[in-house]
Amino acid sequence: MIDKQIVKGLVDEWLSGKDYFLTDLTISEDDRIVVEIDHKDGVWIDDCVDLSRFIEANLDREVEDFELEVGSAGIGKPFKVRQQFINNIGNEVEVLLKDGKKLKGTLKDASEDAFTVTTQKKVKPEGAKRPQVVDEDVCLAYADAKEVKAVIRF
Repeated sequence: MIDKQIVKGLVDEWLSGKDYFLTDLTISEDDRIVVEIDHKDGVWIDDCVDLSRFIEANLDREVEDFELEVGSAGIGKPFKVRQQFINNIGNEVEVLLKDGKKLKGTLKDASEDAFTVTTQKKVKPEGAKRPQVVDEDVCLAYADAKEVKAVIRF
């Protein structure tokens, strides 16, 4: 089986000096390598082809036969790494918590251990006849979220 660290080293070498970042790397038992990259402004197919060729040129098919797939993290897919949170600050996100609750709001911040989503909720001020919509910041540890993804609107 192909060593994951060798492939990761090749990906890291190709990524060096570029604004792309690795979101996922898997290698199955039958040596199917899947590499997902992302970029703040989206991923270009030419760059996926270039990375694929770079990996292939540095692995020996005579030693290990493998299948290689290089692609983007994908629109609408859950975030996998912190950089995706950072790149989406200011954008609308949907959060599925591990307890099954859902939140929708604007991603406000992403630190090392947690992220903040600004949600809106209705609050009835004392003495008021009608509730008002107010912003509320909800700070969540990455571990508390089962899934976080950008909301796509057309």
